[in-house]
Amino acid sequence: MVGVPGAPSPPRLAVLAVASVVALGATAASCGNDESPVALGNAARGTVAEVVDAPAAVTAKAAATLTAPADGTLATLRVRAGDSVRRGQVLAVVDSPTAKARLKQAKQALDAARRAGGGFGGGVNLSGVQRETDKAAAAAFDAARDAAGKIADQHVRGVLLAQVDAAQKQYETAARAAGQAVRAVQRGVAGLSSAMSALSAAQRLQAQQAYDLAKSTVDALTLRAPIPGVVQLGGTSTATTPSFADLLGGAAASLPAAPAVAGVDVAIPVGGQVTAGTAVLTVVDVSALGLVAEVDETDILLVRQGLAATVELDAATGATYTGEVRSVDVLPTSSARGGVAYRVRLALGAGAYGDGREAPAPRPGMSAVVHLQVREAADAITVPAAAVFSADGRDAVWVVRGGKAERVDVTVGVQGQDLVQIVAGVADGERVVVRGTDQVRPGQEVS
Repeated sequence: MVGVPGAPSPPRLAVLAVASVVALGATAASCGNDESPVALGNAARGTVAEVVDAPAAVTAKAAATLTAPADGTLATLRVRAGDSVRRGQVLAVVDSPTAKARLKQAKQALDAARRAGGGFGGGVNLSGVQRETDKAAAAAFDAARDAAGKIADQHVRGVLLAQVDAAQKQYETAARAAGQAVRAVQRGVAGLSSAMSALSAAQRLQAQQAYDLAKSTVDALTLRAPIPGVVQLGGTSTATTPSFADLLGGAAASLPAAPAVAGVDVAIPVGGQVTAGTAVLTVVDVSALGLVAEVDETDILLVRQGLAATVELDAATGATYTGEVRSVDVLPTSSARGGVAYRVRLALGAGAYGDGREAPAPRPGMSAVVHLQVREAADAITVPAAAVFSADGRDAVWVVRGGKAERVDVTVGVQGQDLVQIVAGVADGERVVVRGTDQVRPGQEVS
């Protein structure tokens, strides 16, 4: 959509000024004192700007919701809502008897595996020992993945899942070596001691990995701030708007993708029960704000990186903020207005009211309208937008030459809300019909 009637943006001020001059020069083609439906204006040189308006939402630089990694209770909460925190700062501690019990059992199993060394006793079923070891390892990996998957913090979750993957690959290598040794004994081509040694190594590795994974869960019970920012108790109730970290082009790739904060879940009190995945608190980094706008497919090809924009917020009536396009999504999304749209990500600058007063700092999640000045033509031949109509698949205007109307095909350039640039077809100063174009016929006398 090009322009929104009734909501002109600052880039259109030059357009509106020229439009006023043209309007003052307009005359009605009349007979006697009766007003005619046909009115005239002049083609004139001026500046015309084409503006694309798009709905948008304010986003934070980043946000991270910290969740309980296991069932238990919220033992301590070391911050209050609104506190500013630094990265790595301890914010809360979850007490989970279940996680601690698993760690204790894993430690006992590890100690037993170390004491056993390579001895299994006489008549041992080597294949059975291997199956039991593989089964225990698979259970440990599944439990670790399940626990990691319930952690909302993308960065912490990714680190834990990577640890599980690495441990599983390491164990699979040891298990293959043990399996080959067992089969060699069964075929009579190797001694029993080699198979027992390989199985013992696999058992010790499995026990060590189970202990390490259980310890990671217990360590995660201490919730630390993954990013600097402001604390908000509970978690975000919606997560639909992409974070400003994305539009920085990877500069904050290590940070979790974060939604604009649109609401807060119920905060957990100290001593309150939590389950794995329960949101305890959220850290929001508002050191740099951005915007995510939805631009219709009919306008998206005009939008490019570095394009300047002005922004209006529903929450700050009368204030105008600056903006700059940082990126344009390649893939489309469903438009809130129906049809196809593309997300455009912008940096959000300072704002001011019309009287020069500084505008307040926006908050993530606020609604906005972005005015993208996609094209501008200076010292161009322009006519009022109402003068241009479509005929036989071409843009045309009625030009008055020798007192008679002549339909002229034109080449249109930059299209503003009130003025349109004419690249070819009309000369500076020529009279054109600006009202009642559907009432004019070729050769009609118009004065």
